Amino acid sequence: MSLVWKLLRQHISIAQFAGFFFANLFGMFILLLGLQFYNDVKPLFSQEDGFLKPEYLIVSKRISGVSILGSGESYGFSQKDIEDITSQPFCKSVGAFTASQYRVVCSLGVQGVAQMGTDMFFESVPDRFVDTDLSQWTFHPEDGVIPIVLPRSYLAIYNFGFAQSQSLPKISEGIIGMIDMVVVLRGNGQEQRLKGKVIGFSSRLNTILVPESFIRWSNARFAPEADLTPNRVIVEVKNPTDDAIVKYMNEHNLELEDDKLDAGKATYFLRVVTVLVMCIGLLISILSFYILMLSIYLLVQKNTEKLRNLLLIGYSPVRVSLPYQLLTIGMNAVVLVFSFIILFMVRGYYMNTLWVMFPQMQEGSLTAALGLGLCLFAVVSLINIVAVRNRVMNIWNRKE
Repeated sequence: MSLVWKLLRQHISIAQFAGFFFANLFGMFILLLGLQFYNDVKPLFSQEDGFLKPEYLIVSKRISGVSILGSGESYGFSQKDIEDITSQPFCKSVGAFTASQYRVVCSLGVQGVAQMGTDMFFESVPDRFVDTDLSQWTFHPEDGVIPIVLPRSYLAIYNFGFAQSQSLPKISEGIIGMIDMVVVLRGNGQEQRLKGKVIGFSSRLNTILVPESFIRWSNARFAPEADLTPNRVIVEVKNPTDDAIVKYMNEHNLELEDDKLDAGKATYFLRVVTVLVMCIGLLISILSFYILMLSIYLLVQKNTEKLRNLLLIGYSPVRVSLPYQLLTIGMNAVVLVFSFIILFMVRGYYMNTLWVMFPQMQEGSLTAALGLGLCLFAVVSLINIVAVRNRVMNIWNRKE
């Protein structure tokens, strides 16, 4: 083996192999980094209050100036309107808001001492659109407890506005469940006191949410004659950058709440960039693999006469091929190791940055990136081994 290697290494081009090494290292690193970054930020794509979740748009009918004068124009969504939105190509699903049609008075207190009270209202949407834990999202009249989800913005308004001006204690999400909440429902000549329980906060829906089962029960009891036509709907869209959404909204005199469409475009572009980075890494890896194969072929071509002589004096094609095969495997292994080292360093840097912005964020698993790297190493090495062996066999069969 040492004699064969001494004879064959004379024509090795350090510059060619250095070019392969750095090109493959760069391509492998970008590919692994793209996959690992996606896995690390995946909780932000999928968690219930993540900013890269499926895109939901809150849609209402645009209110014109004549409505103030009592034109009698309806601003609710009929069943036909909802079916028309559902049939659009950009739409995945639609849910209607159902509002309470009776008076709601709520008082808040701590340890039985009332701190503040206010009139309020309730709304509900289908459970699949609620972005919080649904394990407590049930209502039973006999229990007398109303599960409530508040907008996360309400907590900020209270802490940095009302509480500060009234010298009241600030409240965190973790202790909101300790607040005593008494809800009084009045309507249809009846009154009932129930206990309210805040079970979470929503970043998606800017309203006071209660379960649909509670809204149906309470409206039937306290406002049986009320019109329940929804004034808003929530729409899950396939692609928030679709121009058809804006066109449809304008044609049907609809408007979106809180510029959700712009936020959706940003999240969609971030997904596209992640995929684009991985594709660039894959392309660079393929090109670097081509450079390696070209270098090996040129090296074999330069050593054709030596290889033929070695084969003629009794060396087997397997033994002659082995130095080249070990060379390519070694190069691929070094590239893989350096790619992992650089990946861990870069990942440590960006994870620290993400944890500052999202303290509750959980890091993704390294398994996918490690598996991808090992698979690429195995596939590329196998192709190299087969290609070198076929090249030597061509010489053995006197095809050169």
